[in-house]
Amino acid sequence: MHDFLITTMTTRAKVVTWITVIILLLAAGFIYIKWCFVYSEGVNEGDINYFQKEGYIFKTYEGKMIQTGYNSRNAKATIQSNEFRFSVKDPKVAEKINNSSSRQMKLHWQRYLGTLPWRGNSQYVVDSIYSTTPATSAPAAESVPEFPLSNE
Repeated sequence: MHDFLITTMTTRAKVVTWITVIILLLAAGFIYIKWCFVYSEGVNEGDINYFQKEGYIFKTYEGKMIQTGYNSRNAKATIQSNEFRFSVKDPKVAEKINNSSSRQMKLHWQRYLGTLPWRGNSQYVVDSIYSTTPATSAPAAESVPEFPLSNE
């Protein structure tokens, strides 16, 4: 009976079947590349500005890291800060970040081309912590000599 069904399919039915299969495969490939394929990965280091659990339905961990450095595009090389927004899907990693406040952290992340509500609001998803070091404190203010306010 199986052979009977195959042999009785018209040419038009075969074309429609092949087009449907090709469209489904292309859609599956697009979905995989957009939301499951890790496009890039890397490490960022800086101070955590904020880290919180947020969301209406899917509670995800969201954070922002401040990275300081020199602005190489400026001839005077001024100091600038860059923001790195990220999400964390692993509660154990989120707990480590939460417990390491006031420390400089080196975070490993994976970048996806799209976001999923249960993975977070950012394309950058932190999956591990490489290191934490005490935050560098601001240099102490130099003492300013006191001058008399009036000429005596």
